[in-house]
Parts: sequence; structure tokens; C-alpha cells
Amino acid sequence: MYQIDNEKFGQFLSDLRKEKSMTQKELADRLFVSDKTVSKWERGNSMPNVTLLIPIADVLGITVTALS
Repeated sequence: MYQIDNEKFGQFLSDLRKEKSMTQKELADRLFVSDKTVSKWERGNSMPNVTLLIPIADVLGITVTALS
């Protein structure tokens, strides 16, 4: 089974969010989560629930495959 590195995922998410000139709060609001949750993802402390992968990809303008 393939394991995603939390820190690499978090850095990737942070970079994409910043490229879109979005704050953590703006991303959080669009995903209906808290900005603290987005912060935890970006720091590699947790991963988004699988049900959020499609919405995250849509908001950031990428494919779900690019998230892994």
C-alpha cells in the first residue's frame, strides 16, 4: 500500500494555496473546515479526510491524482 508523506503533502498543499493567493482561512471556508485544520494539514500534523480530496483538488485547480 502506498503511504503519503504528511509533511510533503502539507508543503505541496501550502505551495498550491499560496500560488492561488489564498489564505488558510479562505481555503478553509471553501472546504467548510476550520483554518486550524488547514494549518494542521500544511504542517504535516494530520491529513484531510478522503472525502475532501475532490473538493481540495477543485478549489486548487488540480486533479485528485496530483494530490498523492
